[in-house]
Amino acid sequence: MSPEPPTVAAASTELVGLSAAEVAARIDDGLCNTLPPRTGKTYRDIVRSNVFTRINAILFVLFVMVISTGSWINSAFGLLIVVNSGIGMVQEIRAKRTLESLTLLNQEKQRVWRDGELVELTQEELVLDDYIQLKSGTQIVVDGTVVAAEQLRVDESLLTGESDAIVKSAGAEVLSGSFVTSGTGVYQVTKVGAESYAAQLAAEASKFTLTKSQLQQGINQILKYITWVLIPVGLLTIFSQVNAGVRDWRAVILQITGALVPMVPEGLVLITSTAFALGVIRLGRQSCLVQELPAIEGLARVDVVCADKTGTLTENTLEFAELIPCADTDADSARSVLAQVMASDPDPNDTAAAILAAVPLETAPWEVTDRQPFDSERKWSAVTFAGAGTFRLGAPDVLAGNTETGAQAEEISSQGLRVLLLGKENAAGTTGAADGEITPICLIVLEQKIRPDAGETLSYFGKQEVRVKVISGDNATSVAAVTRNLGMSDSAPLDAREITDMSAAVTEYDVFGRVRPEQKREMVHALQAAGHTVAMTGDGVNDVLALKDADIGVAMGSGAPATRAVANIVLLNNQFATLPVVVGEGRRVIGNIERVAKLFLTKTIYSAILAILVILAAVPFPFVPIHVTITGWFTIGIPAFVLALPPNNDRARGGFVRRVMRFAFPSGLVVGIFAFTSYLVAAGGTDIPLEHTQESTAALATLIMGSTWVLACVARPWNWWKLLLIVLPVVGYGLIFTLPLTQQLFYLDATNLPMMAVALALGAGAAVCVEILWRVTHKYF
Repeated sequence: MSPEPPTVAAASTELVGLSAAEVAARIDDGLCNTLPPRTGKTYRDIVRSNVFTRINAILFVLFVMVISTGSWINSAFGLLIVVNSGIGMVQEIRAKRTLESLTLLNQEKQRVWRDGELVELTQEELVLDDYIQLKSGTQIVVDGTVVAAEQLRVDESLLTGESDAIVKSAGAEVLSGSFVTSGTGVYQVTKVGAESYAAQLAAEASKFTLTKSQLQQGINQILKYITWVLIPVGLLTIFSQVNAGVRDWRAVILQITGALVPMVPEGLVLITSTAFALGVIRLGRQSCLVQELPAIEGLARVDVVCADKTGTLTENTLEFAELIPCADTDADSARSVLAQVMASDPDPNDTAAAILAAVPLETAPWEVTDRQPFDSERKWSAVTFAGAGTFRLGAPDVLAGNTETGAQAEEISSQGLRVLLLGKENAAGTTGAADGEITPICLIVLEQKIRPDAGETLSYFGKQEVRVKVISGDNATSVAAVTRNLGMSDSAPLDAREITDMSAAVTEYDVFGRVRPEQKREMVHALQAAGHTVAMTGDGVNDVLALKDADIGVAMGSGAPATRAVANIVLLNNQFATLPVVVGEGRRVIGNIERVAKLFLTKTIYSAILAILVILAAVPFPFVPIHVTITGWFTIGIPAFVLALPPNNDRARGGFVRRVMRFAFPSGLVVGIFAFTSYLVAAGGTDIPLEHTQESTAALATLIMGSTWVLACVARPWNWWKLLLIVLPVVGYGLIFTLPLTQQLFYLDATNLPMMAVALALGAGAAVCVEILWRVTHKYF
């Protein structure tokens, strides 16, 4: 007959753990828990991903072509390779360091036996054969085998998708990535480092990536189409220039690059990655850890926030308020029994700790023969004492039902207080449902302090048309009292035990009580099925399933380790008020990138239109690379970078590419047609000489006026600094077009005043058409 497995208490007493020498030997043998980079990217990866990009490759090829002609001034656009790569690397490295420092703060320390003592160690300090303590909420970070267990239940849904917690006894295997829902235990490490699932989990948890970003997907789609267009346009431009009589290969190359360079939206990718990186850094200053970069964008798209009451709207800690004896029980007897029950819990949660602090054990502890830890599903815990019977502690509406005691508890709950019932089970045993007769002993009243920032935060979401659903495992009446104090007076509560149609319930009600963990996830699914983008906030183990399945999961820094592990965003300062900051940052990123994308894509469109018109008319291309470089920098690039920074409260919506192209395509068409018309008018037709500096200058002036008004439209609403952003480049262009030195440097000739007057008039016409387009798209779309 096999010996009985040791109890947790016995194991805790008998365990010695590894000695310092044994730990050192394992470290020397490489048997330590070395984890991959927390941000998913090494510095080498950052350099590689910012230097070897599609945009840089295109620009580099064009740069080499221009350099081969010996025209250094026309190769100035090559600086964009350095600028794009440099700014991208600097911002991403800053974001990486911010993430790493915050991840260290967020990391749970493991309680491990070493040299006979229980010590706290980081994940990286664990070695093979370590003994680790388990309790409710513990995230299992390395694989191992259970050596002792007491009512230990482990949730492996993050690994297997199976939502039911699994009972683990001595000898059972536990995998990293799972977490403890209830009970206590001890396990021995069997796999570390790359062999453990934790290595993959850590790499994915804080990865600096845009792979799930709708915004980045839209931009990648645009870049793909542009790449397809560049090659045929380049080949057709060569044919047209040769056919137009251009024989000097240097001139052909300059005109090809003059056509292709402005078609590349070189700054769009840079500004997108920089905006996200700056978002990580800004939120880091607010003690907000963004574990997945698209979460910044995702939270800006959220239209429903499901908020857990305890730990989110109220403080995570409770204060003991009152003990109310029931029936014939006197206060002293009730306090004595309550103290024994609370002292018997080897892993007290926050509620138990608050009660135990107010009702300490003053006599010898009773012998425990059986125990059932608290479970969010059944809403009670139980303990059996030798010779004293079985006692249950939990929700009064579950244990007492529609009795006088239950009604008394309901009345107290309506004041926003939390109430527990301690009762004695008349039937023996602690397993199964609480369906036996309970003799109430006392009601325990706890005060839950509302977070000072909760009301203001709920008000913010209301103004932003984001609907808030308060979901709690507590009594529905108590939850409703809290929400009333926070201004949600119109929200009638619903007891989740009465729900028959989840879709109808989440549509009609905003306040829910007695919600089981599985129901929280069902609510998230129902809202998503109705077309909503859902954020879920929580801090307890019972929130993990819903956090994992929500579009955006937000955990409190003081929450259970398992909750923090699955969340996209962790509020390390435990401030619910940080959420509006995250929403604002996401809206800044999305709204401003959409704004500047209109600038870059307008440039791409008018460049493509010019190239096509030149091919069709069989005339020399009007511009050399330096012309489009100064236009791209001062009308598009620099203003776009500045416009990507200010706050933007526009609510994020889908259809990024469609909305951007709705204005960019017709605007680019207008600017391109007017610039080409100016070119032909200045030349007096299609018989254009090979030396056409004056004609190019006229066309460039028209192009600049049209594109400047595109900037003026995109920058709205105007303020003083936006007006400077529009006016200063115009002043700069005036100097470039009039000073002899700059005219010579940039291949310009503005001495033909009648020609320039016509060009400016056409530029004004382009600006008027762009203004009309802006007004039409805003009115009807």
